[in-house]
Amino acid sequence: MHSRSPLLLGVLPLALTGCSAYSLTDEAGAWDSGYALEGDGAVGGSDGSGGGDAGDGYEPEEGDDFLSLAPASTDAYVFVANPARDTVTRIAVPQLSVITTEVGANPQVVATTTDYATAVTFNQGSDDVSIIDADSLDVRAVDVRDDYNNMVMSPDGRWVACFHDQGLTEAEGSGGGAQSFNEVSFVWLSDGSHHPMVVGCNPREIQFTADSAKAIVVSDAYLALIDLSAEAPTPDRVQIAEDLLDPPAAEEVLLSPSGDYAIVRQFGSNELVVVDLETQEVERIAVGDNPTDLDATPDGTQAVAVARGAGELWVYDLADPFAPATVIDLPDGEVFGSVVMSPDGTKALLYSTASGVSRYASWDRTDDSVQVHALVKPVDGMRVSPSGGTALVFHDKSDNADVDTDSPFYNQWALTLVDLDDFFSNPLRLPNAPSAFAATADGETGFFIMETEPYLEVIDFDTLLYHEVDLKSAPVHLGVLPETETA
Repeated sequence: MHSRSPLLLGVLPLALTGCSAYSLTDEAGAWDSGYALEGDGAVGGSDGSGGGDAGDGYEPEEGDDFLSLAPASTDAYVFVANPARDTVTRIAVPQLSVITTEVGANPQVVATTTDYATAVTFNQGSDDVSIIDADSLDVRAVDVRDDYNNMVMSPDGRWVACFHDQGLTEAEGSGGGAQSFNEVSFVWLSDGSHHPMVVGCNPREIQFTADSAKAIVVSDAYLALIDLSAEAPTPDRVQIAEDLLDPPAAEEVLLSPSGDYAIVRQFGSNELVVVDLETQEVERIAVGDNPTDLDATPDGTQAVAVARGAGELWVYDLADPFAPATVIDLPDGEVFGSVVMSPDGTKALLYSTASGVSRYASWDRTDDSVQVHALVKPVDGMRVSPSGGTALVFHDKSDNADVDTDSPFYNQWALTLVDLDDFFSNPLRLPNAPSAFAATADGETGFFIMETEPYLEVIDFDTLLYHEVDLKSAPVHLGVLPETETA
């Protein structure tokens, strides 16, 4: 008889947790749900890096980023990039044997293909990708264009795309000379062929259709449509900015479930751009003043835009985005600019990283009621656990006027755990900034590590309690091992 066995493993400077494989550091936003966003090819670009305000007096909403060095799993291995050593470490499960192989310089992203046969790293220091055979660890290097800082893999695992993502922390390029911010590189993994192309200034996000037949690159002025089934993929550039002299920052792109439409949110605009991916026609649909977030319901049937300037939620039918939207008024006097949904789509949380308020709101999607809740500090980011029972609210050291200087959380990092049944909370003061998170797929247990701190923090999502595991040195990675079976 076999049973599934939880396993906790500390490998320094790596911390890995075993059980059901689920990682808060999965690309582009971890537990923030969304059709064709998390896990379906989204990357980068929703941090409002265009800068400035849009007339409501606040800067763009900021997206928290725990993705930089996220491990990547297969059914038998976990791959971890080691930028300082120009290597990738493969950990075999359940034996826990560790083998390290050399890749390019300064590997920043590692991903694994859906057939578990291949791992791929993007190496920022050497401007290339390393294609790694998961079993033999044989490595092929493919040069890409210079000065990129991010990579995303198509849903079918056949392509990777590299680009310069301004939403990520800036890092020095690999050398001097000319530099373009209009380019992306697509690499076909089976033969290592490289397909560079110019797509538009400041590419901010790359999406793939569910069948991986098309890639969509959103930049400030253009949406580039790439037919990946073509022998030599080239971009069809569709102008989405009405003013090419001063285009608004195109912060997010969302695909309809059918793959017929792409919907683009531009910072400061009171319209959403809808592009027909077949005809390349561009139309605009109304949205409230200054939309600062655009997300899809977990079932992929609706899109939700948070109109921060208007204090409204706009809900669209993704099967027909041109149908009149449902508009929900938010409480007077409150400022909310971001939304995160529970996995079942029955509730959502609203918050703002730009307003500096120590509050969030819960949105009951069964009756569209919205209730405001207090917090100990302003919000730096928010996530919902895999089961949907618990919210995690991240706080940095900054405070505002409603935080008492005598508060134990004043000028301190913090994490608040919120029970989403009754919204009871347990705020935790932290010695440093959280740097990586992971959780079991059943949603019962979460894990996090902090910058320069020699601890693994373990969270019970049911009780909101935590316990601390002392480590011999500060870990820099946190991930989950695939489930194992024991006799």
